[in-house]
Amino acid sequence: MKGYADWMARLVEALVRLPGIGRRSAERIVFHILKTPKAEVENLAALLVSVKENVLFCSLCHNFSNTDICHICSDPGRDRGLICVVEDPKDVIAIEKTGSYVGVYHVLLGFLSPLEGIGPDEIQVAGLLKRVREGKVREVILATNPSTEGETTALYLAKVLKPLQVKATRIARGIPVGSHIEYTDQATLSRALEGRLPA
Repeated sequence: MKGYADWMARLVEALVRLPGIGRRSAERIVFHILKTPKAEVENLAALLVSVKENVLFCSLCHNFSNTDICHICSDPGRDRGLICVVEDPKDVIAIEKTGSYVGVYHVLLGFLSPLEGIGPDEIQVAGLLKRVREGKVREVILATNPSTEGETTALYLAKVLKPLQVKATRIARGIPVGSHIEYTDQATLSRALEGRLPA
């Protein structure tokens, strides 16, 4: 890249590969880093490495965690009879921001996509079914994204949950079709959870 020292150009290229960061944003970040005291940059670098090395998946719900059981699953104030199924840990954060959900979660870590060869064995379906069979689960809220893959996943889950005699609901359609839960505003997401319908 013209005008950049080699290390600057390499850092810009690395930052551009991150989601949501274009070339101009990457350039601004690099210039900011160059103006920032070395100790702050070293702290940022150490935090990046620490997050990568220390964050793992909760052994119960598959949300991100610093420990074997995440802070939500280990919270005695959460309603364990209510499981909200989402595709990604980002969706947990979005729902938690509403402040209106008191149950626990199950993160699938993906969605069904037969065209891409992603079936039930490639996502965390077995863990969900095990939790429902073993626990005193009253209701499973299917909060997959309102995309083709999300709808396919929700329909499949409703089908496999039916014989287990647990109430399966789908979040209401307050979320626009084709969008993702993580980008939905808190009021819409809260209404969608409150207005859920049978799956």
